[in-house]
Formats: sequence, C-alpha cells, structure tokens
Amino acid sequence: MTSTTTKSAFWRGFRDGAPFVLVVAPFAMLFGVLATEAGLSVLETLLFSVAVVAGAAQFTALQLLVENAPTAIILASALAVNLRMAMYSASLTPHLGGTPLWQRAIAAYFLVDQSYACSIAQYEKDTRMTQAQKVAYFFGTVAPVCPMWYVFTLVGALVGNQIPPEWALDFAVPITFLALTVPMLRTAAHVVAALVAIAVAIMANGMPFNLALIIAGVVGMMAGAQTELWLRARGRWI
Repeated sequence: MTSTTTKSAFWRGFRDGAPFVLVVAPFAMLFGVLATEAGLSVLETLLFSVAVVAGAAQFTALQLLVENAPTAIILASALAVNLRMAMYSASLTPHLGGTPLWQRAIAAYFLVDQSYACSIAQYEKDTRMTQAQKVAYFFGTVAPVCPMWYVFTLVGALVGNQIPPEWALDFAVPITFLALTVPMLRTAAHVVAALVAIAVAIMANGMPFNLALIIAGVVGMMAGAQTELWLRARGRWI
C-alpha cells in the first residue's frame, strides 16, 4: 500500500465528514451561548468542549449544573448519554483494534457520532480497505468536524446573547441526531430499541434531574436486546 492510497482514504473521509459542519457549527455555537449564560467563563466553556467533545453529554451536564443537581446525578446522566460510545468502540474494534496504542488513544478521543457513522458505513462498504487506510479514513472524517466544534464553541461563548433569537440555533440539536440515527436503524431490534426509548422518555418526562433520559436509554437497550434474542430464537433476522 502506498502513501497515495492512504492520502486518498484520508481525503475521502474528509469529504464524507465535511457536510456535518453545517449542523456542528450551530450546535457548538448554541452550547457556547448557553454555557456563558449559565455562568461559565469563555475559557471554561472552551475547555469544556475540548475536554469532553460530546455535544449531547455537554448539554445534559450543563442543564443539570444550572438546576444545581448533585454531582453524582450529573456524572451519571452524562455517562448514560455517552454510553453509545462504548458500543461504537466495540463496533470499530475489528477495524482499528490492531493499530498502535497511541493511534487508538487518539481515535478514542475523537470518536464522535459523525466519525463513527461515516467510518463504519465506509468499512462495511469497502471490505478491501487496509488497516492503514481505515485509520486514515477515520481521521479524515474527524478533520472538518472536531476543529469546528472548538471554534464555534468559542464563537458562541464570545458573542453570547448577541445572536438573534430568530437564528434558532437549537434546530441543530435534533437535526444532527436525526441525520445520524435514522440511517443506522437497520434491523427490527434497532427500531424497537428506538421506539421504546422514545416512548419511555415521553412518559417519564418531568422527572427531576433528567432521570427520564437515563431510564429511557436503559429500557430501550433492554428492549432492543430482547427483540434480537427473540428473533434469533425463531431463526429470523430482519
């Protein structure tokens, strides 16, 4: 394998990840605005994004901080939101698990919804990719996304409430997750898990400290796992 093919894989990943900037930018700006409104300094807001690099978990933790929730609840909620990263990691292990430790450590830091969704789709589509090409592709998907997450978090923190309300930056939150989640609902188990989680989240809405989110996630995963076992026991896989 030549360096040219590795470069090609990187730039292919870059092109696949680039469209997500359209939703990552307003998503990050919104976090920057809300974080400073909640009392964090510009530096604290930026460091929050650099350290965590997980939009949904950051919004969850920020909301609970504003509500003066106990630290244990904040940590548990953020971990529950990010529990999907453990599943992403397990899914990518057959493709990236043989790389040097330093590469895996960097990849773990940059494992976000966008890098996972693009990478796993590409790996399944092109089974001839070498491990070096897979690594290059993964980092290519990250290159346009994560730097913009930092930059626009800073922009949001600096401009604060000067952003006109009619810009409706909060649209980026549901749009991002719809764009990432819907294509991944490939089996009946995935669909059941999503529908059950949505139903439980709606029914449990109003519980203190966003506990509905944790409960919905756990129940949804249990429902999906049970559906998968039920289908396998009957020799069906849809």
